[in-house]
Amino acid sequence: MQESSYLGTEKPGKLLLKFAVPCIFSLIISCLYNIVDQIFVGNGVGYLGNAATGVIFPITVIGWGVSLFFGDGAAASLSVSLGKNETEDIHRSVGNSILFSFLGGLAIILISYGWGDGLLRLIGATDANLSLAHDYGFIIYAMMPLALVQNTLASIIRADGSPKYAMGAMLVGAVLNIIGDPVAIFLLDLGIQGAAYATILGQFVSFLICAAYLTRSKTFRISLASFRPSPALLKQVMTLGASSFLTQLSIVVITIVNNILLVKYGALSPYGEDIPLAAFVVIMKLFQIVLNIAIGIAAGVQPIVGYNYGAKKLSRVRELLKLMIKWTVIVCLICTVLFQAFPQAFIRMFGAAGTQGAAALDPELYLQFAVPCLRIYLSLILFTCIQKVCAIFLQSIGRAKAAVPLSFLRDVLLIVFSVIVPVFIGVTGIFWGAPIADVLAIAVTAVVMLRLWKQLKGSDSQPAQPQSVLQPSHPGVIITIAREHGSAGKRVGQLVAEKLGVPCYYKEMTALAAQESGLAKEFIDRINSDENAVMRELYLSTSAVRQAVIAQDKAINLIADKGSCVIVGRAADYVLRNRDNVVRIFIHAPKEYCVKKVMEMYGDTEQEGRKSIARSDSARGSYYKSISGHEWGDPHQYELSVDSSIGPEKTADLICGYVGHM
Repeated sequence: MQESSYLGTEKPGKLLLKFAVPCIFSLIISCLYNIVDQIFVGNGVGYLGNAATGVIFPITVIGWGVSLFFGDGAAASLSVSLGKNETEDIHRSVGNSILFSFLGGLAIILISYGWGDGLLRLIGATDANLSLAHDYGFIIYAMMPLALVQNTLASIIRADGSPKYAMGAMLVGAVLNIIGDPVAIFLLDLGIQGAAYATILGQFVSFLICAAYLTRSKTFRISLASFRPSPALLKQVMTLGASSFLTQLSIVVITIVNNILLVKYGALSPYGEDIPLAAFVVIMKLFQIVLNIAIGIAAGVQPIVGYNYGAKKLSRVRELLKLMIKWTVIVCLICTVLFQAFPQAFIRMFGAAGTQGAAALDPELYLQFAVPCLRIYLSLILFTCIQKVCAIFLQSIGRAKAAVPLSFLRDVLLIVFSVIVPVFIGVTGIFWGAPIADVLAIAVTAVVMLRLWKQLKGSDSQPAQPQSVLQPSHPGVIITIAREHGSAGKRVGQLVAEKLGVPCYYKEMTALAAQESGLAKEFIDRINSDENAVMRELYLSTSAVRQAVIAQDKAINLIADKGSCVIVGRAADYVLRNRDNVVRIFIHAPKEYCVKKVMEMYGDTEQEGRKSIARSDSARGSYYKSISGHEWGDPHQYELSVDSSIGPEKTADLICGYVGHM
C-alpha cells in the first residue's frame, strides 16, 4: 500500500528519474557485449570482421530472446505471487525458468554446431567473411546455455528486489569484455577469435555472480525440487514473457532479411557483398543504443503508468506520457544531429581499414558507402523511438489490442520496404526502407494516440471512500460460486446466502479492492470482461491488470476472514484454495436455457444472446486460467457441479442441502 501511494502521489518527474534511469543502464549494459566486440573487431580485423559478427548477431538475439522469454516471464510471475502473498511456488517458477533457459541454450548449440557453415550462409555469410563468422560464432555458441541462464537470472534478481546486484553482475561482465577485447585481439594476436573469447569470459563471470545470488535470494530458496518441470507454472511464465520474446524475434527476422538482401544487391553494385553488410551492422549498433534509451524510459515508467491508470488518476497519466515523449524527443534529436553532422566519426569508431589480409581492402570505398547510408537509415530515428515508446505506454495501461500491433508495425513495414525499394534503386534502397517505414508507422501511431489522449482528458477519479462493504458474519463455511453466463448463477448465490443467513458478495469485491489498493473500482470491475477478447492473455499480463488482480485477491481474502459467506465469481475458488472451510461450486445449464435467460435479462435477440454467452464464458475461462493455470469449469476443480435449469430456487435448495450435510 505504501508503494502504491508513492506511485500515485510523488512528482511524475521524480518517479521517471528513479525508475527509468536504472532500466536504461541495464539495457545499455546488455548490448555492450556486442557493441564493444564490434568496435575492437572493426579496428583490429576490419570491416569484414564487422560483417562476420553481424552474421552471428541473429543467433545471439535468438538466445537473448529465449532468456527474456523465461526471465521476464519469471520476474512478472514472481511479482504477481508476491503481490498476492502466494510465495509457495515462487522457487519452482524460478527453477523451471532457469532449467528451460538452459535447455534453450543447448538447443541453440545443437542447431548451430550441427548445421555449421550452412546456417551461416543461410543468414548472410559470404565467401569473404565465412571463415571469420565461423571462427567467431563457434566460440560464442559454447557459452549459450550459461549466457542465457545469466540473463534469465538478471531479470529474476531485479524482481526479487535487488536491481543493483543484477546491474553490477552485468557491468562486471561488460567491463571484462571491454578489457579482454584489446588484450586478446591486439596483444595476444587472436584476431576475431580473441573478441569471442573476451565475450564468453565476461558472460561466464556474470553468470557466476548471478548464480551466487541464489544462495541469498530474498523471496525464494532454490533446491533440486525447484527444477522439476511444472507445465502449469511454465505456461504462466511463458505467457508473461511472450511479449519480450516476440520483440526479440522481430529483430532476428529483420536482421536475417536485411543480411540476405544486402548480400544479394551488394553483389550487383560496385561495393560488393561485404561492404553493405558491414555498414549495416555498424549502423544497427548505433540504432540499438538510441532505441534502448527510449525503451528504457518507457519500460521503466510502466509500473507508474499502470498504477495511476488503474487508479483513474488521468491527469498524472497524461503528465507521464508527456514526460516520456519529451525525454525521448530530446535524446533522439541530440543523437540525430550528431549522426547527421559527424557520420564519418561514428563509422570510423567501429573501424574501417583493419589489419588482417583481405579485410584491409577498400577502406575508402567502405566509407563512401557507409556514411550516406548511416544518414539515411538513422534520419528519422526520432519517429522510431516515439512509436516504440507509445506502444509500451499502451501495454502499460492494459491496451493490448492496440499495443501489440503497434509494437510490430514499424518492423513489418521495414521488411516490406526493404524488399521493395532496392528493386528500383539498388542496394541503398534497403537503407531507405527505414525512414519510409518510420513515416507510415508514426502516422498510424499518431491516430491511435490522439484518440487515446481524448479519452485521457476525463476527470480524475476521486479516492474510494471507506464504506461498510464487509458485512458481519460468523465462523462457518465459505461458498464460492463460478457460473456460466446465463445460468442464473448470481441469483442462485443470493438465494443461498438468504437461506443460510450469511452475506453474499459480488460487486462488493471490486469496491473493497478499490479501497485497499487505490485503484478505480471501474478498472478492477472490467479485468475479466469480454471486451478484450483479442489477445486476452497479453492483456491480462500487463502491469496495470496484474495490480488489479492482486488487489482483488486481497479483497477476497479479507471477505473470507470475516466468516461464513457466499462469493460469486472472480476465481474465488482458486484464491481461497488453501482454506479448509471452502466449498467450491460450479453452476451450468444447457445452452438453450442460458440463451433464453440472457434474452430475458438483457433483451438480446437469440443470435446476440449466443454471441454474448460465448464471449463472456471465454473471457471468464481466460481469466481463470491466467491466474490459476487450470481449466475453468473442469469438474475436478469443484466439490459440486449443478445444472441450474431446474430453476434458481431448487438449485439453491440443493446447494444448501449439500452444505448442511457436510
